[in-house]
Amino acid sequence: MKEYIKFLSHTKLFSGISESDIESMLTCLQANKLTFSKGEYIFRRGENIRRIGILVSGLLHIQKDDYWGNCSIINIIKPGNMFGEAYAFPSSGPLLNDVVCVENSVVIFFDIQKMLTTCNFACKFHSMTISNLFQAVAEKNLNLIRKLHHVTQKNTREKLISYLSEESEKAKSSSFSIPFNRKQLADFLSVDRSAMSNELCKMRDEGLLLFDKNNFTLL
Repeated sequence: MKEYIKFLSHTKLFSGISESDIESMLTCLQANKLTFSKGEYIFRRGENIRRIGILVSGLLHIQKDDYWGNCSIINIIKPGNMFGEAYAFPSSGPLLNDVVCVENSVVIFFDIQKMLTTCNFACKFHSMTISNLFQAVAEKNLNLIRKLHHVTQKNTREKLISYLSEESEKAKSSSFSIPFNRKQLADFLSVDRSAMSNELCKMRDEGLLLFDKNNFTLL
């Protein structure tokens, strides 16, 4: 586990905490590393979880399938991102979504109760991780609000404009890459893939944008 201390020091959960203090906290928080294969489910809808995960490598999707197998991507988890924190309290209830590996992935898990309860050992920065945890929850809520803004637009074009405009703003450039392929983007925006692809082509022909796979330029 020591080989991941430097990586953890750059995550939001351990922001402001030295590497030596993180090393002291790993045992306290009952940290353990697990590896998962592409397509494997880390958590399934309906589970009651007691762990917070930080993705070390790979890519995860938080998604939900309906009765007929239609997928909706709720969020993406990149290396350094945390997941499971929304269910940190027993009263949170079971998971509403699945957590699925899009690529082979490595995750470090921490015991939720150990995270929320300060101990009697040398963990003077334990309270800081609790503060970081709640800041991360607040940030994730804001991201969900942003997504809600995209998916509640009137039609496919307006959803694309809303999403691509925000990605351009994040990149601070009119040229940028998005973390989705076409199917994943359609699932994220809750639109039909064919209709979305047709709309992108119309927008390109109208001189609104250029694209090559997941690379876009707004004109």
